[in-house]
Amino acid sequence: MRYLITSALPYINGIKHLGNLVGSMLPADVYARFLRQEREEVLYICATDEHGTPAEIAALEEGLDVAEFCQRQYERQADIYQQFGLSFDHFGRTSAPENHELTQHFFQQLEANGFIQERDISQIYSLDDQRFLPDRYITGTCPHCGYEKARGDQCENCTKVLSPTDLLNPRSTISGSTNLEVRTSKHIYLLLDKLSDEIRQWVEAQTHWPQLTQSIAMKWLNEGLQSRGISRDLSWGVPIPKEGFENKVFYVWFDAPIGYIAATKAWGEAEPGRDWESWWKNAEEVRYTQFMAKDNLPFHTIMWPATILGSREPWKMADYIKGFNWLNYYGGKFSTSSKRGVFLDQALDIAPADCWRYVLMANAPESSDSAFTWEQFQKPVNKELADNLGNFINRILKFTASRLGNTLPEGGTPGDLEAELQTTCDQLVKKLRDHLHKMEFRRATETLNALWTAGNQYIDVRAPWALFKTDKDEAAVVIRTCINLIRLYAIASAPFIPHAAETLYDALKLTDEERHHTMTEAANLTILAAGRPFEVPAPLFQKLDDDRLAELMAQFGGE
Repeated sequence: MRYLITSALPYINGIKHLGNLVGSMLPADVYARFLRQEREEVLYICATDEHGTPAEIAALEEGLDVAEFCQRQYERQADIYQQFGLSFDHFGRTSAPENHELTQHFFQQLEANGFIQERDISQIYSLDDQRFLPDRYITGTCPHCGYEKARGDQCENCTKVLSPTDLLNPRSTISGSTNLEVRTSKHIYLLLDKLSDEIRQWVEAQTHWPQLTQSIAMKWLNEGLQSRGISRDLSWGVPIPKEGFENKVFYVWFDAPIGYIAATKAWGEAEPGRDWESWWKNAEEVRYTQFMAKDNLPFHTIMWPATILGSREPWKMADYIKGFNWLNYYGGKFSTSSKRGVFLDQALDIAPADCWRYVLMANAPESSDSAFTWEQFQKPVNKELADNLGNFINRILKFTASRLGNTLPEGGTPGDLEAELQTTCDQLVKKLRDHLHKMEFRRATETLNALWTAGNQYIDVRAPWALFKTDKDEAAVVIRTCINLIRLYAIASAPFIPHAAETLYDALKLTDEERHHTMTEAANLTILAAGRPFEVPAPLFQKLDDDRLAELMAQFGGE
């Protein structure tokens, strides 16, 4: 089995916030890192989603050509994700030639198979802007929930899919003008209704999907699928290869999921010998997992599968879609457009990436929406990372170096307490691996913390600093066991806190082979033997004191 992993494509209109990270890219990365550690063949693909009206609006606000704006934002996002340790095998762009080519190919297949239709539709025209307004160029009040900043394609508050003419009190996103009128324009529709039975059959077969994913897909199907427009009056996007549509491009939600395949194609063509098609065509031996937040689920459970099914080609469809709820910020939703919450560049100025990775995974919104507060950030950083993990490492390595030098001491034989600890570690590692295989990230972090706690309980009982005064051989056993625990902690923690893990690999002077041990192999607490050298690293994590917490709450809001 090979593992194909994709996370929802981050939109290009600015640096993403913590909610974007925890809802797709970060859990996908933890899963990919874990599977690689298990020596599985993994391909983790992502890309920036660059088309659609928000890109044009953001470029307009910055006074840039949209292509130049997207290039700058792509470079900024790629740099941020690298700093967060996201281990994409390829991070592409939906504006790349591969995506233009494949999007046009899918359209032509759908048209040839009778799933495309031209329609004259009523569309909003702005007299002040002198142009038709695509759905995201229109803002208004949602007719379903009353949210006053709903977009013309979807209400981000209640997730209802909308048409621009559904909005109450509509206004131009470009100018704010309400001087709008309805005119007729020709557009292309994907006939989802004709594919409804096939989509339902596929969705109902996915009985192992998370409840959130399954329920959103079935909600759409039970409400009845409607044909959906896949063309827009824009200049930035994938051109429509059809006479009469020269001034239109494809709807961003049509071309964006195709970007997963396109980015894989770009990865494959970057080096000789990479067979990218084997990951996507007739790929029975590939297990494909998608990660995304709940507002993306309708498109990935309905619209993207419809595109594949309607192509009548053997493209790989998702085996598992890990859907996440929302991470909220003090009772409100994180929002790029509203600039609400903590954004990734700001986060890195506050604390190292590993702190954010661990805390976000410990609070991942898997079964329901979860809340980010500064108090909930402080507690796991201080209690779990700094105290439970960092303090254990610091005190045993500093003690050993100061009393015995920078090598593991000789003497003694492990006894009953070491055997008991070994059993505990074996059980917790098995539990941790099970949770990660099942993509149960909150439970996985709880288990990882329990593994760190086991080491602290052992060292408190065995107290090597006291034993050193009375029985140096017995103290040597405890020291070797504890330093082997550090090795286990580095490897078991690596999917979550990879930068700290690398620091520990270097401190313990692990060989390249030892750095690539599985968690099961790392659980052997006798691998590092007497005479092995080590260094004492700087403290891995700094605590966040109450004064700093108050500063952050004042800076970012929240009470």
